[in-house]
Amino acid sequence: MWLWALLPVCLALFGTLGIWAVFAVAVANGTVNLTEGVPYISKCGTYPPQSCLFSQVCNICSVLALWIAVIRFQQVRDYGDHGKANTASLVLGFISSLGISILGNFQQSVLKTVHLLGVFLTFMLGLAYFWAQLFLTYRAQPCQDGRWVKPVRATCCCLCTILVIVMSVLHNTGHRSEAAVCEWTLAMLFFCLFGLFAAEFRHIDCHRLTVQKRALRTNHLTTEMNGSGVYTLS
Repeated sequence: MWLWALLPVCLALFGTLGIWAVFAVAVANGTVNLTEGVPYISKCGTYPPQSCLFSQVCNICSVLALWIAVIRFQQVRDYGDHGKANTASLVLGFISSLGISILGNFQQSVLKTVHLLGVFLTFMLGLAYFWAQLFLTYRAQPCQDGRWVKPVRATCCCLCTILVIVMSVLHNTGHRSEAAVCEWTLAMLFFCLFGLFAAEFRHIDCHRLTVQKRALRTNHLTTEMNGSGVYTLS
């Protein structure tokens, strides 16, 4: 079942190519002017036609991110970790995935407040999700490929945290172009962190959805009769 490793890789590649495609369209039709500085991702996806592409990219990334969060939750639980950290990571993954869809479907020029809510859920809770995953990486055993996955994930989480702080300071002090560079870099690191799950997913032996605790048994009529003359079912 190494094919599960393709899921986070697909999210990383599709998300990266998707938002850069939005940027290219925005520059090509003159929606953003690079001579005025580097635009925010949200500004690139504000106006049509790139807003339609931006919404679709965010929606697909939202579904893939949620799928990854669920599989990772089940994988850690199968390792025997039923703690609150794993449950909290699933909740954070679900909410941050919802945030991706919100920021993509409520453009900045239409509903700025809702859009900013989506940005907060995506980046802030998404960052909390990856920190939780870093904790689980050290806690869940066995951790295949842990020799390189742990330091890479830790480095990315630290860089993301620094970028969030720097981006907030630059934005509030009026350095919007520099803050936008931080946002683009942060988004790329997020996709790298998602792609890093491929290292764990390639070790999944199987993945199944259980719809009920007790397996269904096919009822068949036995050839023996009980004392009352009634056939029994087993």
